[in-house]
Amino acid sequence: MLKLASTLHRRISFKNFISGAAALCASGLMWAAAPITNAQTPANNKIPNLASINFAWHAAGVHWFDPPPGLGRGPIRQDPAYHYHGNLDGPGQVTPDIGNVKDPVLKPWAAKQMQESNEEVLTGKRGLPFAAQSVCYPGGVPGQLLTPAEPFYFIQKPEQVWMIWQRDHMVRRIYLTDKHSEGVKPSWFGESIGHYEKDGTLVVDTIGLSARNSFLDWYRTPHTEREHVIERYKLSNDGNRLEVLVTVEDPHTFNEPLHMIQRWRKVPNPMRETVCAENNGDHFGKNLFPIPQADKPDF
Repeated sequence: MLKLASTLHRRISFKNFISGAAALCASGLMWAAAPITNAQTPANNKIPNLASINFAWHAAGVHWFDPPPGLGRGPIRQDPAYHYHGNLDGPGQVTPDIGNVKDPVLKPWAAKQMQESNEEVLTGKRGLPFAAQSVCYPGGVPGQLLTPAEPFYFIQKPEQVWMIWQRDHMVRRIYLTDKHSEGVKPSWFGESIGHYEKDGTLVVDTIGLSARNSFLDWYRTPHTEREHVIERYKLSNDGNRLEVLVTVEDPHTFNEPLHMIQRWRKVPNPMRETVCAENNGDHFGKNLFPIPQADKPDF
């Protein structure tokens, strides 16, 4: 099961869900450049219909899409020396995600850490690279947005928005307020505050993110606890597609902010029980990353 879960992300292809370059261009026009600012709560805003018991949101890909032209630099990409081939790319050997550690946006420590992870896979020390959701860890922010294969759901309340992933029922809470708490303690999903803009865009501002085993993408791009993330969620006009523009600032990890896009399509999926830890083990001797273990029971 672990091997299947670890490779699920390769089974989702952007071309399966987006129909042609025209859709790409139209979607890219959704966004204008937006600087990172703390979330505020203007009045008389449109509330988008993100939540329902009748539908969920299914990822259109497992790698970040590029931002609109002129916004700024995009996400980390595959090392060009190692061609990526997924399960949906036709006949051929499936290859691992190997991040481009020579990207000039990376601080030296981050590039070194990514290179060490790459070498574990390339030398065969690890059968598969670390993938948070595949070994029962939360994906962090914004990495959780790349969760593949299984959908996620919204609950919209007057003072909070909840994002609930079917995979292990991970829950992230967004508080509709205009000010972060004092002295936020780092955690998997940090502290997220947000507001709806007049056009229905949900803007989310997140700080207080723990860094251990938390990455921005499937290339294991790291961050520090100084990471600051702004997300702008916007529905398509027909309400059947959802797109988020993510901006990541972490001056201790990156030489400039990263701008990335993720997309989902609406699907009529009722939530099912998915327990990540069931029957997970390294049954084929691939030196896989183990699932989290508790030193003592908490009950």
